[in-house]
Amino acid sequence: MTQNNYSDWTEQQWRERLTPEEFHVLRQAGTEPPGMGEYTDTTTEGIYHCRACGEDLFRSTEKFQSHCGWPSFFSPSNSEKVIEREDTSHGMVRTEVLCATCGSHLGHVFAGEGYPTPTDLRYCINSIAMTLEEKPMQ
Repeated sequence: MTQNNYSDWTEQQWRERLTPEEFHVLRQAGTEPPGMGEYTDTTTEGIYHCRACGEDLFRSTEKFQSHCGWPSFFSPSNSEKVIEREDTSHGMVRTEVLCATCGSHLGHVFAGEGYPTPTDLRYCINSIAMTLEEKPMQ
């Protein structure tokens, strides 16, 4: 995608760029229903990009089956591509994950759940927040 200053975008510009469902998740911190996303169970190799701005966020080599209902990754492709911040909505404390380029909500990250991954982290990301560029990974 071309370089844009997404922090200056208005709500109307985002509404024109995204579908209502994408807008709800990406710009209003919504969540897609569990088990319904197109990437929940995919094993296709490639790069997952932010659906709002196109930033490279996750790679299939870091994706794993957590059986939680959403795509799970043990690490972003580059830690500078995501922002993590405390989320106290819904009466609990979680860590929200946002795209560092455009500020869109992607999902949440959880630690210490015991998955057999190198980081013991689970980036639980909404499928609708990403697009997959199919590409062989080595």
